[in-house]
Amino acid sequence: MNKADQYESLLPQLDALVSGETDLIANMANVVAAIHQTFHFWWTGFYLVKEKDKSPITNNQSQMTNELVLGPFQGPIACTRIPFGKGVCGTAWKNGETLIVPDVHLFPGHIACSSESNSEIVVPIRHNGEIIAVLDIDSKDYNTFDAIDRQYLEQISLFAK
Repeated sequence: MNKADQYESLLPQLDALVSGETDLIANMANVVAAIHQTFHFWWTGFYLVKEKDKSPITNNQSQMTNELVLGPFQGPIACTRIPFGKGVCGTAWKNGETLIVPDVHLFPGHIACSSESNSEIVVPIRHNGEIIAVLDIDSKDYNTFDAIDRQYLEQISLFAK
């Protein structure tokens, strides 16, 4: 079965998994598990946009900003927090568009949560026009992701909200 066919068979499964469920984390967990089981990627997960905690030292409200915080995932241990505009995830969030990176080691400012990750795709998740999370998928292989992945993962990201 080719990649597009695998995605096509995954779409109705995801629809059934999230149909009627309103909890964001529950839906994200099932979406991640289904993608991971179907494709056996190295790492599959979500980072959620959250308000950064205020400084416990100064209690200064002006230091509050948003960051990506680890959400439901499948795979090895991951980075917990990613700043806006940093790494592949933070850059996809900042630019508001899907990023496909054939070789993460060549990406300026790449955050190496695992040295075994070699290529990556990150899809921003929007709700009411605002980015609320990113779907991040890593592969041990180089050049894993392409326009087919972009097309279907952007569709699949709609199930995660």
